[in-house]
Amino acid sequence: MTTFFLHGLDSSGKGTKGRYFANRFPQVQCPDFSGSLRERLDQLAVLCGVENDLTFIGSSFGGLMATAYACSSPHRVKQLVLLAPALNFEFTPPETKIDVPTLLVVGDKDDVCPPALVLPAAESTFRNLEIEVVDDDHMLHGTFQKIDWQKYIG
Repeated sequence: MTTFFLHGLDSSGKGTKGRYFANRFPQVQCPDFSGSLRERLDQLAVLCGVENDLTFIGSSFGGLMATAYACSSPHRVKQLVLLAPALNFEFTPPETKIDVPTLLVVGDKDDVCPPALVLPAAESTFRNLEIEVVDDDHMLHGTFQKIDWQKYIG
């Protein structure tokens, strides 16, 4: 199993969440991405190579990336953890829901990716979806470290 942390639009793999994974779960790959969504997805495809059994932890725009990748190659993705995913930007749900097990965590005070916009898109995308709406904002600083990461990373 290969696990990637996919950072947000204006962040990097060395941001707060990336450093958290590097310090506690060094097996999680935390690459840097740049450019448009298409360019970032192309960079991700190169990193994934021919591997299957992928886990993506996507934060904000990284959540959008993880979702887009899973929609195009669901057979290669083991699971997703989406943290305040930017499904309200550049995303249209697929015609048929995908079966990738997905945890979506979003803050009830998120004004960048509000639950009212993100949750309907996620519910239209994933057949196996667990949703946690938490008392937090877009950064999920109060919630992020409380997630049982061992359950998702191993």
